[in-house]
Amino acid sequence: MAGDRAKSRRRAYSDQRAADIGGGVWSVPVPIPGNPLGYTLVYAIESPGGPVLVDAGWNHPDAWQALRDGLAGVGIDVADVRGVVVTHYHPDHSGLAGQVRENSGAWIAMHEADIALVKLFRDVVGDGTHRDFQADQLRRAGAGSHEVDAAVTFRPEPPALPDLALTDGDLIDLPGRRLRTIWTPGHSPGHICLHLEDADRLFTGDHVLPDITPHIGIYPYDRDDIDPLGDFMASLRRVMELGAIEALPAHEIRFADVAARAAEIHAHHQEKLRDLRALMAESPGPRTIWEIASLMTWNRPWDQLAPMLRGMAAGEAAAHLRALEVSELIRRTADEPVRFVIHS
Repeated sequence: MAGDRAKSRRRAYSDQRAADIGGGVWSVPVPIPGNPLGYTLVYAIESPGGPVLVDAGWNHPDAWQALRDGLAGVGIDVADVRGVVVTHYHPDHSGLAGQVRENSGAWIAMHEADIALVKLFRDVVGDGTHRDFQADQLRRAGAGSHEVDAAVTFRPEPPALPDLALTDGDLIDLPGRRLRTIWTPGHSPGHICLHLEDADRLFTGDHVLPDITPHIGIYPYDRDDIDPLGDFMASLRRVMELGAIEALPAHEIRFADVAARAAEIHAHHQEKLRDLRALMAESPGPRTIWEIASLMTWNRPWDQLAPMLRGMAAGEAAAHLRALEVSELIRRTADEPVRFVIHS
């Protein structure tokens, strides 16, 4: 994830506690071992039929203990959980959903687009081809052989396969309450926010965070059949229409005006697109995705980014290049690896 404010208000995990945040909603911080994000905020919503969780946290013994003990601390036995709604398939959100289901019989729900990815990843990890896939996409983006070897990373085990496929506008099975699915693709194809209509609060997952912006990338980097950044910008506009309601994000802290923050993030990416086009105009020759990513501004200089972070930066560069291509401001060449130039 990229920062767009001077300092995140995220506090250390050691300072976090499970909390009653009113209206029959509790938050439980669940650690992400070895990750600078620190923790995922899992939310529990009460209902007469049992509590429903929004996200579940990373699949790790310490995270499982934190989730179980945190729920117990606010009076919830994990065995009583009715269901888990996963905002998106990423492991810090979906990882423990299967263990919750094993201990409670709860259902797991996720948007249908991310369920398709979970099925794909289970097949890829199962046949051992994921490292070859990563290396191939890095080469196609223009990374050198030494950069490819350094950037190929370990992929966590895929999450449990959900029981329920959600689509935009679906109401979650939460007796006595109204929790509605809002499809907000961008950070992932099936990312969802959840509008608790009876309290006018929005669980934003990673879509809208108070101080950082979610990673928006394309994988493989050279795909020309999707536009994740365009989808993300449209999703932000949907959230703006909800007005100044409280946001309950999966990271950092709760905040009061989700529409205002969505507008800030929208403006941030518009500025980033303008900067990228200006950068390409200064160097009009064809450049690979990897070359362009190395010239863009990140939260630290390119030569100080770890190999994995360079791979993520290239994915984000690819998403911004694709948005400019869709707007017909740049075009791609037929080269291998693909290159982009200012549209003539």
